[in-house]
Amino acid sequence: MARVKIPVTTIVRDGVAPPTQTSADAANDHTIAGNDGRIVLEAGNVGADDAIVTITTPGTVAGLAIADLAVTVPAAGTRWIGPFPTTVFNQPGTDEIFVDVTDADLRFRCYKI
Repeated sequence: MARVKIPVTTIVRDGVAPPTQTSADAANDHTIAGNDGRIVLEAGNVGADDAIVTITTPGTVAGLAIADLAVTVPAAGTRWIGPFPTTVFNQPGTDEIFVDVTDADLRFRCYKI
């Protein structure tokens, strides 16, 4: 199935209200479109156990794969993740970032500054 999109809210000088959270889809994972290196992901965990958010890195350096960015979000905790340099995190030929999850208890908001 297709990855679930996490919408991006642009922060403006006059302020913005927090957007609705996107619930994690552990079966299909997620995508964030429009990465220009100024994207930040808020990952909240509403569960009783730690969960992992993985931002995939499709590239290689000297033929070696770049390690994915795996961030542990503690139980009932929140982590702000990013920004994401385009040359490391964007999927080939796109402005999309892939976000993989281990747990459906995660909730996301994404911001562009």
